[in-house]
Amino acid sequence: MNELLIMADARLMAERAAWLQSLAGERRLSQHTLDAYERDTRQFLTFMTGHLAGPTTLKDIEALRPADFRAFLAARRRDGTGARSLGRNLAGLRSLLRYLEKKGLVNAAGAGAIRSPKQPKSLPKPLSDTQAVTVVSNEAQLHEEPWIAARDAAVMTLLYGCGLRISEALDLLPGDITPGATTLRITGKGNKTRLVPLLSVVFEAVDKYRKLCPYHLAADQPLFRGARGGKLQQAIIQRTMRTMRSAFGLPETATPHALRHSFATHLLAGGGDLRTIQELLGHASLSTTQVYTGVDASRLLDVYDRAHPRA
Repeated sequence: MNELLIMADARLMAERAAWLQSLAGERRLSQHTLDAYERDTRQFLTFMTGHLAGPTTLKDIEALRPADFRAFLAARRRDGTGARSLGRNLAGLRSLLRYLEKKGLVNAAGAGAIRSPKQPKSLPKPLSDTQAVTVVSNEAQLHEEPWIAARDAAVMTLLYGCGLRISEALDLLPGDITPGATTLRITGKGNKTRLVPLLSVVFEAVDKYRKLCPYHLAADQPLFRGARGGKLQQAIIQRTMRTMRSAFGLPETATPHALRHSFATHLLAGGGDLRTIQELLGHASLSTTQVYTGVDASRLLDVYDRAHPRA
């Protein structure tokens, strides 16, 4: 309570409380987000109290300069706060300042001049070979309706066997996968077209689904259908994967998109070159594909330790 009394004067504390209440009532933010915003602004006002040698006031907020925000972020960084948390710190502050600005109490230009810290690229978290094969198998599908189980297996197989984005798989038309075809033409981001190999196991999974599907699959209609016959939605496949995580003890990182990551990582581990993998994934830049080299570093080190004569 003492910290709350000295970090800002009564007027600013009242406005901050009203802001938090508006986030909960009008914007219906989650309790987790509300707690984070409360903590972020409390940390900032506490910092400003020390920075200004006195409780922070609305007049102090009005006079904030970019240098003040940089000083706060630098102090947080020295305490070991990462880029993601710093970005959230800044988002919470901006939200409070926008609220005060709308009420005509401050000018929030100073915060607008500060760029959010550059976020590090997080490495993809692929499934192991065994986990991926389990997820795409027809036997592992948990839906009681045979055609829906076959549908889910076919979609998962396309993600892992062809490296498709989930949106690309669900946008396929019946004519896109034909008997005897060895490649699949995909239109991805930026309307960019690419060819990917169509493995026999992928064709067989899709063919099994076609034979069991109770709906007429017209040439100009989506290949994959929902339970009521409409286009299958991404949320259904995501929910299916969540169920499989629980049933098979898979990690929280096991998502439909993780199957695409697994496709790339397992190709790289098998000797595939980055340029080819870039083409198969439909990445515009090789730098986007290079993230997979980091994923497989542990496997390369393991091979080195076991095989190199000087290891």
